[in-house]
Amino acid sequence: RAFGIHVLLGSQTLAGAYSLPRSTLGQMAVRIALQCSETDAHLILSEENTAARLLTRPGEAIYNDANGLYEGNHPFQVFWLSDSEREKYLAQLREFSADRRYEAPSPIVFEGNVPAKLEENAQLRALLEAEVCPEPPRTAHIWLGDAVSIKPPTQASFIRQSGSNLLMVGHRDDLARGLFAAGILSLAAQYPPEDPSGKPYVQMYLFDGTRPDASEADYFRQLAGMLPYPLEVVGPAQAGQTIGAVAAELARRQAENLDQERPIYLLVYDLARFRTLRRAEEDFGFSLGGEDRPASPAQQLAQILREGPAWGVHTLLWCDSYHTFTRWLDRHALPEFDMRVLFSMNASDSSNLVDSTIAANLGMQRAVLYLEGVGSWEKFRPYAPPDGGFLQWVSQQLCRRISKRL
Repeated sequence: RAFGIHVLLGSQTLAGAYSLPRSTLGQMAVRIALQCSETDAHLILSEENTAARLLTRPGEAIYNDANGLYEGNHPFQVFWLSDSEREKYLAQLREFSADRRYEAPSPIVFEGNVPAKLEENAQLRALLEAEVCPEPPRTAHIWLGDAVSIKPPTQASFIRQSGSNLLMVGHRDDLARGLFAAGILSLAAQYPPEDPSGKPYVQMYLFDGTRPDASEADYFRQLAGMLPYPLEVVGPAQAGQTIGAVAAELARRQAENLDQERPIYLLVYDLARFRTLRRAEEDFGFSLGGEDRPASPAQQLAQILREGPAWGVHTLLWCDSYHTFTRWLDRHALPEFDMRVLFSMNASDSSNLVDSTIAANLGMQRAVLYLEGVGSWEKFRPYAPPDGGFLQWVSQQLCRRISKRL
């Protein structure tokens, strides 16, 4: 209040398990009560003040500016505003704002039972609508969804240090698809397509584990075809070869001490579909075996997870459960993911992933972002997969920026 921030709160009732705590209500000195039950009268006003239950006429109310104490009661009658009067006042307000060319910001509407929409992300739209391509960022961000609080959209940040990988776990393939699409578009919006020598500023490999019989089987390939950026879609059959190429690039950077090379992002959608990346039973931890035996794709992936972030190679990975994660990568790989997104899951999986059962209480359109480095988590509504219309608009914006750059 001292800084000019005031709250007007309305509710049909204050009873129930999810009501305001008494300590919060105590910060509201001014209270208005209409006709209500004795229980609500106690909650709105005070334990000794039940005057609100004695009200009888429609619109009759009690104004109390003494923290609900009985001596602060001021009975009054709420005025009646007809439909015609309401429309008259609204017309006057519209005329008033039009004369002053007032443009109000878009209202914040929280719909807790539906996914968030990437097309409503103002930060992403500002990047895409910019007249020129931005300079390559030192720290890249991907937007994940709308926060369940009054703050900017939830995001994950990738920096060149150990552990800067993102793990997503949960059975909701639609939520994972939306987050992967949001990640790809976020990266495309932040990077120019090519440097002056014609070399891409960023390289993305999407390991597409979508089942061939799924209704969205071609979603990622259509997305890749719309973007004028180097996004290579890799199927399960080509996974081992691509992992080998990325591992070789990582080895080259390490041998030549090239820690400022272009970033590479591996996006693995549905880890369980890539059997070539599954560790063998005789593999323990991140050991690469004997010198005379070449590293398997699973061992190469483990090395990329451990050593890649410091050299600009980051991984975004989704699997359906903690059990799948440990069968493919071993539980010792978990610390290589400083950022973890959890969908609704059982308490055991949640505890194994973030040492808390927080994900066991998530709703259908909820997820939680856990940051290992600071030991904090944030609930958010994940983005739904963008539709074709928005993808087409993004493609047009990116092509426009490229043409101006050329």
